[in-house]
Amino acid sequence: MTCALGNNEASARPHGQPNDTASSAVSASHDARQAQIAEFLEAAALMPNSASPLAGDASARRYLRVATTSGRAVLMDAPRPANESMAFFVSVTTWLRARGLSAPAVLAADLETGLLLLEDLGDALFARVLATLSAPGAQETALYTAATDLLAALPENEAPPGIAPYDEATLLREARLATDWWWPAAAGAAVSSEAIATYEAVLRTSLAPALETELAPVCVLRDYHAENLLWLPDREGAARIGLLDYQDALLGHPAYDLVSLLEDARRDTSAALREAMVARYLARRGLGGEAAAHFRVAYAALGAQRNLKIIGIFARLALRDGKPRYLDLIPRVWAHLQRDLAHPALAPLAALVARHIPPPGPAQLAAVAAKTGEGAP
Repeated sequence: MTCALGNNEASARPHGQPNDTASSAVSASHDARQAQIAEFLEAAALMPNSASPLAGDASARRYLRVATTSGRAVLMDAPRPANESMAFFVSVTTWLRARGLSAPAVLAADLETGLLLLEDLGDALFARVLATLSAPGAQETALYTAATDLLAALPENEAPPGIAPYDEATLLREARLATDWWWPAAAGAAVSSEAIATYEAVLRTSLAPALETELAPVCVLRDYHAENLLWLPDREGAARIGLLDYQDALLGHPAYDLVSLLEDARRDTSAALREAMVARYLARRGLGGEAAAHFRVAYAALGAQRNLKIIGIFARLALRDGKPRYLDLIPRVWAHLQRDLAHPALAPLAALVARHIPPPGPAQLAAVAAKTGEGAP
């Protein structure tokens, strides 16, 4: 069987490669992987007519849409070490589908090789649907309402087998990405151990409301935003939301995914929409008075943590991985961060950020861009 599956990056010769030895090794590895994919699809009784790459994320996974005589499917190609979370992805998929949610059905799997064949849920990503509308107001509200309602309906104290807690250590480790990558690159100087210790101490205090809450934890999908949600209007209720990219799910505070949805790194949302969805979530959960106030503190704290993490991730993608386009997204994420820090409960963290972490102005972005691809600051 011949399977003409494309790889949009494997054929590119690394910059500065001195001879053909490494190029030959890359080519041999690529050919071996293509043979594995062909065998996998043949074992799944699929004879693809064509395959085309789908837009991927910032990870080592790639996705291919496979067209066959019997329909379409999506191939997830995650060779080691990117396949380490594949078994958990299947577990979460099973858990979500058992609750009537539209995670893609697993059609075939080879976890050892790192290949999954998934149901093709289509191309109607929230971001894509809304981008085609000249005045997306009503449709935007409808999509975000459905996505908010799904989150409000997630069962408490229930999650896929083997899920880890979204605990303080994990939150702090993620937030450290800002001090590891953005802060020193934008400031042009290393961050002292004392500054890092102060940063972590203030973060611990800021995150306490999200960790010491009376709300029961839920399955946090973690990348719940307009580039990972599909609109499936022919389905009903929560099943109208197609779910993607949840292999990093954790058991944590229910505000986290609402922050992911409303403080999107790639898409602007209005203050009116954000407030309407938070209010709707609180109403659907029956949270009012003091409980609602506590939720809003946790929302702001987790938003600040998440946005600090994303700023660090985008700086790392530029500096370590040579992907400077992610720097263009940092100003939007910084604006989200500033709104979160405006909550009175986060005043100490707001003061620390204002005093020490450079904002992404033109000079700072240019300084980081100049170091693109150099590795660790």
